[in-house]
Amino acid sequence: MDITVDPVGLTPPYEQVRSQIEALIRAGELARGTRLPTVRQLSLDLGLAVNTIARAYKELEAGQLVETRGRNGTFVLASRSQINDAATHTAAAQLAAAAHEAGMSLAEATAILQKAW
Repeated sequence: MDITVDPVGLTPPYEQVRSQIEALIRAGELARGTRLPTVRQLSLDLGLAVNTIARAYKELEAGQLVETRGRNGTFVLASRSQINDAATHTAAAQLAAAAHEAGMSLAEATAILQKAW
């Protein structure tokens, strides 16, 4: 897992770590079930405080991208396809809500989707 942190960047280090791990999961480079480095190991590798890595992992866990199994470690929970499916369902729900609010019929909303396709 190749992660870098810019210590003088505007983005906090925990967020840099979180976003890079999320990107690796979304790209499929970290598959479901992959064990992440321990908090202690990643903090040593990156030269960051243990609490910084712990916060990044907690944020990933809150986003349901990873799960911590106590002393067994932290594992990738979501697969690339699950993330893409969730994003697609969210976009579809937003389209449906906007179309309903605009007074469109299902046929009209479907036509918009077909045109965009």
